[in-house]
Amino acid sequence: MSDATSPNESPDFDAMTRDIAEVPAVEVIVTVAVNLMSAAAVKLGLTEDGDEHKDLDEARKLVHALAGLLDASATEISSFHAAPLRDGLKSLQLAFREASAVPDEVGQGPGEKYTGPVYG
Repeated sequence: MSDATSPNESPDFDAMTRDIAEVPAVEVIVTVAVNLMSAAAVKLGLTEDGDEHKDLDEARKLVHALAGLLDASATEISSFHAAPLRDGLKSLQLAFREASAVPDEVGQGPGEKYTGPVYG
């Protein structure tokens, strides 16, 4: 993307649009999925700071959104891209179940609407 602008300059939106136009859809989908996974991991307390940023309500939303994205894009991205994302999603779902004081019923956890039941 373009270089950063000073506070008095406006960003070069034409250059940004050109940059985005050159990115394949699969790369955009995978990037969004990885961002959702990273944010969910933080909200699950899986980072070095652990409990400092832990928020299971927020984690639930992020894991659910990730599952929906992967379900919706399954036919659009190859298994080369999808398999590690599905593995990461399942790990997050299991981490959510373990972090919950009162775990959801099997099949009712975040994203299980799209992935099916996740057993711990």
